[in-house]
Amino acid sequence: MTEEAIIGIRDLTKYYKGAEVPAIDHISLDIFKDEIFGLLGPNGAGKTTTISVLSGLFPPTKGEVTIDGLDIRSDHDRIKYIIGVVPQEVALYPTLTGLENLQFFGNMYGLKGKILKERIDEYLVRFGLEKFARKIVSNYSGGMKRRVNLIAGLLHKPKVLFLDEPTVGIDVQSRNVILEFLRELRETGTTIIYTSHYMEEAEKLCTRVAIIDSGKIIAIGNPKILLEENPEFKNLENLFLGLTGKDLRD
Repeated sequence: MTEEAIIGIRDLTKYYKGAEVPAIDHISLDIFKDEIFGLLGPNGAGKTTTISVLSGLFPPTKGEVTIDGLDIRSDHDRIKYIIGVVPQEVALYPTLTGLENLQFFGNMYGLKGKILKERIDEYLVRFGLEKFARKIVSNYSGGMKRRVNLIAGLLHKPKVLFLDEPTVGIDVQSRNVILEFLRELRETGTTIIYTSHYMEEAEKLCTRVAIIDSGKIIAIGNPKILLEENPEFKNLENLFLGLTGKDLRD
């Protein structure tokens, strides 16, 4: 991992309208080039809000964020071309085919003609979807939708990829394909910011993780080193529960 920050976060705070407590509470950290950075936390901890602010969907209430040297407030139009966003909810048009969806999203990023066709074909083959490209998305399985959703965020080859629960609710085979691809993608120089509830998955995949609760970062580091520093916990899931508690969250 090259120790060069591609994302800088300083005193990031986000209040939703009418809320008495912040969804993100004075977060400061750096995310480095070529790493898979896991943002882990219970429901309502602030994971999705953090991803939404970093990707420009919501403005921060306070603080500064830079991505590849660009400010998310003043350089938003430039930033959107160097980031890819794969939301937690599948963001596809169900009445269109997989191919039509990818053509639409590729056009949104200014891709056309031969380049767009080659990239779509490349990813459809990589994710085992070439035989289903002309089928309506509403007829896809959950795993197929997740794979197309991921491709839509990759077509413009972003420097930074935000993934919010990319493997939730899918079959083991689809999850394996996605995780193997993410490892390969990191080797090409793409920085990945990834949220998940699957602790075992994050422990194996991520170069570093941050555990967030009540909008605050309560632990950060390489999973292996975090466990060495906290030997009373045998794995990342135990550490996570030890730090965030075992009470149910809505």
